[in-house]
Amino acid sequence: MTAPRASGRQWELDALRGLMLVLMTLTHMPTGFSPVLSQPFGFVSAAEGFVFLSALLAGRVYGARAERQSFAELRAGLWRRAGRLYLCQLALLLLAFTLIAWLGVVRHQGGVTGLLEYFFIAPASAVGAALVLLHNPPLLDVLPLYILFMLITPWLLAHGRRHGWRGLLCASLLLWLAEQWGLGAALHGLAASAGWPVPYKDMGAFHLFAWQLLWVGGLCLGSRRRPWPRMRWWLWGPALLLAGSTLLWRHMVGQDPMPGVPAVAALFDKWSLGPLRLLNGAALVALLLASAPLWRALPRPRPLELLGRQSLPVFCAHLVIVLFTLAFFGSVETLRPWRTDALLLAAAFAGLFAVALAAQWRDQGGRLRPRLASALR
Repeated sequence: MTAPRASGRQWELDALRGLMLVLMTLTHMPTGFSPVLSQPFGFVSAAEGFVFLSALLAGRVYGARAERQSFAELRAGLWRRAGRLYLCQLALLLLAFTLIAWLGVVRHQGGVTGLLEYFFIAPASAVGAALVLLHNPPLLDVLPLYILFMLITPWLLAHGRRHGWRGLLCASLLLWLAEQWGLGAALHGLAASAGWPVPYKDMGAFHLFAWQLLWVGGLCLGSRRRPWPRMRWWLWGPALLLAGSTLLWRHMVGQDPMPGVPAVAALFDKWSLGPLRLLNGAALVALLLASAPLWRALPRPRPLELLGRQSLPVFCAHLVIVLFTLAFFGSVETLRPWRTDALLLAAAFAGLFAVALAAQWRDQGGRLRPRLASALR
């Protein structure tokens, strides 16, 4: 990656975010390809990449605005973005709690009824808690994380600009470390003893106190006015060794790094962002930065750019497609011919590109950019 430009979008970040959306779709679509195509680069998922890149872009865009806007203007802009995300989450919840839930019951689809288990057990409590982002069913728990991070971003950017990022990064690292020792579960236990009804597992799979580290790190890197950091030559070997070994390990044993050994699984845990998982992700980011001259020489992946540029509508569309696929075709445990699964994936990606093109058309006031015609070639 090159240094952030003063104006215009950085196509590399759009392309990477588009790649994360592709990987999330391959993971979430209930097909026989999902176990193989999920986490293809090691013990790191597309969710980590998507959150980190979103923070990177937020730091780049809003960090530049912080230099010419007052804190109130900066906060208003970020909160407007968070409000838009919240409306998207409400729409997805409405769909899930009505039509998808009904289809799951009528069609006896365990993948859907399991997804909405708490809603079927305590519908009033589930709806109320979901409205305030405290009940987040599986698949619908990424946007709430994003919303909460956007709400606190004005203070993070303001503090980073005035006092530097070192203190924030240290505090973020301590919070992540506390989550490894069960901070979130302990706080939930206190709330439950006071009468909070929602089980911990139904508040969302992503542990907030762990994943904030990705957001703070991404904001810090994105708000830099200097070029992207370069990897020291002596780090090449360790990073390459770690990334290569975890890549082979993941594809040799599957997504569980050591079946039957919970201690090892905890080190690679996705939801609490285990230490070895975090290290695996850091090695991949370092190699990506170091190899920038190589992949920048390749042709620009315009289809991925298009998806990444329209990431919010594409992300929401992929969830809608996945929910309807679960309701009509069943979960990943359902045995189907591979041709059927291939057709389902092809239809899903056709839908995502249609949504991205429609969103691009809207943003351009009904006119497509001349280069957009070549985006799908």
